[in-house]
Amino acid sequence: MNNRQALRAIIRKDIRSVTSSVQLWLPMLIVPLIIGIIVPTALIWAASSMNLRSINNINVILETLNKAMQGGQMPSLAGMTTDNQRIVYYLGLYMFAPLFLIIPVMASSILTANSFAGEKERKTLEGLLFTPMSMETLFTGKVLAALIPSILLSWITFILYGIIANILMYPLFDKLMFPNVNWIILILWVVPTCSLAVILLNVLISAKVRGFQEAYQLGGLVVLPLLGLIAGQATGMLMIGPWMLLGTGAVMLIISCILLRLVTVWNRRQQLAESQI
Repeated sequence: MNNRQALRAIIRKDIRSVTSSVQLWLPMLIVPLIIGIIVPTALIWAASSMNLRSINNINVILETLNKAMQGGQMPSLAGMTTDNQRIVYYLGLYMFAPLFLIIPVMASSILTANSFAGEKERKTLEGLLFTPMSMETLFTGKVLAALIPSILLSWITFILYGIIANILMYPLFDKLMFPNVNWIILILWVVPTCSLAVILLNVLISAKVRGFQEAYQLGGLVVLPLLGLIAGQATGMLMIGPWMLLGTGAVMLIISCILLRLVTVWNRRQQLAESQI
């Protein structure tokens, strides 16, 4: 078996191990469904159809949007005549964008925690280590087995969200509003680089710990910085723009390079074999 065949075999094996377990694949579907479809749909529909002046604290949000417009962060608000348009525009094109980073992070954490840690629990890691494939092929297969589904899941959720957002926003604006530049950069640049960084970190953790739960809990700490980003965007304290997204993706790529170096240095065949004992 050559390296290419071995690589495909590892990817198929890892993906099959996830799809065969309801406890693994069900959260990967429920989370995107809630944060990518149900919650945005409900809030955009409510903002487009309700009398916003009857909602408490709505003036605070409108003042935040006006400041963002005056500061040049959301110039499109200047041409909008109603509060419903402004709120819907903010929700559909800005508010929910950071939430979409949770999808690849969550999926990557589950998939990579199931890689080496899952192999240890199933007592199958030793068999992999004694095959003639190189460690480079083994790690590449593990990374791709998590990266490909994570990105595909994010892209599918993005497409579904875009269809729903345009359906709900079209009656207010008489044109298709989604996606804007921010969303395109987020999906095509930030999501892949963020997924890669999270996967490499979780592969590193998964190779060191002894079980799936331990690996998943440690890898899940990556979500904490995202919560601050989401809070900043939701409160208007931080309006994410194209340059910030480009910079975020670049930082994630640099972190990935550092983690890749650590993975290759710290995870040797003998070390992995000893960690299973």
